Formats: sequence, structure tokens, C-alpha cells
Amino acid sequence: MSQTPYDSVPAKGFWKQAVAEKSLFDIDLDWEPRFRIGQQTRIATFGSCFAQHFGKALKRRGMAWLDCEPVNPGLSDALCHRFGYRSFSARTGNIYTASLLRQWTRWAVGRDAPPDEVWEQDGRFFDPFRPRIEPGGFETAQEVQDMRAVTLTAFQQAIRQAQVFVFTLGLTESWFHSDGHEYPMCPGTAAGRFDPERHQFRNQRFEETRTALVQAIHLMRRENPQIRFLLTVSPVPLTATNSGQHVVVATMDSKSILRAVAGDVAESLKGVDYFPSYEIINSPAFRAVFFDPNMRSVNPRGVDFVMETFFRALEQKHGLPPALGAPPTADDIACEEALLASFGEGA
Repeated sequence: MSQTPYDSVPAKGFWKQAVAEKSLFDIDLDWEPRFRIGQQTRIATFGSCFAQHFGKALKRRGMAWLDCEPVNPGLSDALCHRFGYRSFSARTGNIYTASLLRQWTRWAVGRDAPPDEVWEQDGRFFDPFRPRIEPGGFETAQEVQDMRAVTLTAFQQAIRQAQVFVFTLGLTESWFHSDGHEYPMCPGTAAGRFDPERHQFRNQRFEETRTALVQAIHLMRRENPQIRFLLTVSPVPLTATNSGQHVVVATMDSKSILRAVAGDVAESLKGVDYFPSYEIINSPAFRAVFFDPNMRSVNPRGVDFVMETFFRALEQKHGLPPALGAPPTADDIACEEALLASFGEGA
């Protein structure tokens, strides 16, 4: 029999040896970090809800997670969580799409000025681009804009100081104003009022998503030529879809695009890596055991397994200390998109 390329493929390349003959807890996806992430590496984390787990895990390990918008150290973790502090490296709230990342980046580096839009409701004022960071709203419209400016400065600092920028892609479904700016949530859900004449739905496809991500990376590198990027894809399914598809089909469509974009950008650009947290949670090899009974929320064991995989790979290559403290619970993670579930309860 003639030799073929498959004769030299290691065991990890075959489903039987790498998956079927193993306990799911012994499956090793063999992630090989492309660049060094050590104890003192300055790391910024942003993205969708699942990105918050990376920041919290980095802090527990005593690593150099960047907190560029700190608050009084005496403020309780519960209050920090409620008001959007310490969830990401700046108080941006969740950045679900690549185009939202580009928008925040353009504002932070001075390429564009953020719009003056502020939402008023029952005498309180809300930031359309961070509708849940101040649960009861701000006292004035000017306070909304002043606090947004503080966060933009913090976001710029995160870009300039970070040696590694971790970004978790979460969604392709998005909402835009007719003037061109993007919202993290459909107006009228977390705050504000929906106006069909001004608010437009867009389900972004591969090229649009990839272009936005690459442009955001290039903008950040102009501010910090040494910055490197670690991309992940959130394994959390959509709470709701406006695409007209079944939510399962819409979820697979969205996540497939995001996974393809992340992989393509990691292969195309130097200094960009991809970590397979999405595969660890969603692959059939793991039998959905890391989901709660609602089949959407990732349970603490799943989060811990993802982060154990991440840190084990870093330890094998660079050496890292053991984790500090207990892993976070689901209640420690702020996810505005989960609010959409309430709109289907009467359906």
C-alpha cells in the first residue's frame, strides 16, 4: 500500500483516538499559544458576556489584568458588578459584535466623535451604547456624556497599555441608527424607545464581520504597535433572534460566521491567536454537559473547564501559578442580551 499524508497524522487528528476512546474530561484540544502570555503580561479583556470569565480568571491567577477604569477599592463586588465596573478593562458594557468593537475603537482614538444621543425615561437618562451600566439611569443627559468620555479615555488606555487584547465575539445580529451608529441592544429592550423609522436591524455576514474586526485591529496597532490579540467566540446561544429563523438555526448561523471570521483573521494576521472556548462547550465531543438545563447558560463547571484548558496550555509553555479563589458563578456575569428572553414569555 502506498504512503499517504494520513500515515503521519498524530492521534489528535483522528476522532476515534482523540475523542471516542476518551472520557470527555480527558479530551485535550491541544491549543498551542502562538505568543507568550506570562504572569506579568498586561492583558485587556472585552467582548460579549463570556469574555467576563477571562478577566475574572486572570485576576484569580494574580495575573496583570488591566483595570483602566477603577473604582474605590472598598466598593463591594456586588456593587461593581451592578454598575458595570471590573467586568471588562473599561466600563464599556458588553461589546457583542466586531463592528461595535470598531466603533468603540474609532471613538477612543479620535477617528470619530460619539453621537450626542441620550435616552430619557421617567426623568432618568441612559447611555444608548451602555444601557445597563447604570441600572437606575443617570441624573442628567450631560452626566451620560461625561461618563461616556471617561470610559472612552479608559478604553484608549487599555489599548495603549495592553500587551494582549482578548476579544470574545458574541453576535452577528445588530441594531443601527439610520445615521450609522450601532447599539449593543435593540432600542426599547434594555432602555429607550424603538422607532422603526430610525432603528434598523442588520444580520452581519462574514465579509462585513471580518472587515470590522480587521479594521479595529489595525486601528489599535496604530496606537500600540506591539499589541497582540487573542480571539475567542462565545459559546452562549442567542437568547432571541430577529432573523425570522428558528433560534437554533439563527444561533448556528451566527456562531459559524463568528468562528470562521476568528479563524481566518488568526491565520491571516501576525500577532493574532484563537483560543477554542467555543469548541470546548459546543462540540458534540463534550455532550452538552457544560450547559445548564436551559441549554443556554454555561454552568460553572464548564467555565472552569475552559479556563483550566487555557491556563494549562500557558503553564506547559511558560509556567504559571495555581488559581486563587473560587471560580465565579453565573450571577457574577452581566449579560444584557439575556433580557430578550422576557419578550418571548407571552408568546
